[in-house]
Amino acid sequence: MVTATKELYERAMSLNDEERAELVGLLLESLDIVGDDGVEAAWLKEIERRVTELDAGAVKSVPWTEVRARVFEPRAR
Repeated sequence: MVTATKELYERAMSLNDEERAELVGLLLESLDIVGDDGVEAAWLKEIERRVTELDAGAVKSVPWTEVRARVFEPRAR
C-alpha cells in the first residue's frame, strides 16, 4: 500500500462506524463508474417496495446480530 493511502486508511479506521460508512459512501459516489440506470432504478423500486412492506407490518425485520450469526457462523465451524 502506498504510504499516503496507508495513512488515509489508518485515519479512516479511527472514525466511528457511522463516520466510516459516510466516508465509504462519499468515496463510492466519487468514482467515475458507468452504471446501468435500469439496474439502479430497479433497486430503488425494490427498496421502496420493501420499506412499504415494513411500514405496513406485512414483514418484520431481522436484527443484524441474528443475520450475521446465520450467515457467518456456519462457515466458522
